[in-house]
Amino acid sequence: MREKDIEEYLRKRAKEAGGKAYKFESPGNDGVPDRLVIFPGNNIYFVELKAPGKKPRPLQLKQMRDISSFGCEVLVIDSKDGVNEFIQEARGANG
Repeated sequence: MREKDIEEYLRKRAKEAGGKAYKFESPGNDGVPDRLVIFPGNNIYFVELKAPGKKPRPLQLKQMRDISSFGCEVLVIDSKDGVNEFIQEARGANG
């Protein structure tokens, strides 16, 4: 399975759960997470997507640490099962 397939699955599942998964790009800031996922109730997540078994690059890890230092939730997901677990947890956060 490719990263692109997992990314599309995340977008679809977030929408089904009442949220949005925006493509996140920040010119001049390489390595930022792929998606900014938002659910009602001010539940906001930065999500880095990877092909199964792949790990974030050092620059991506740095960006994730930086974003996390502001109190933001940052996740790495590398499977459809991971997407499903994330959606279930995010739904729980939405009450």
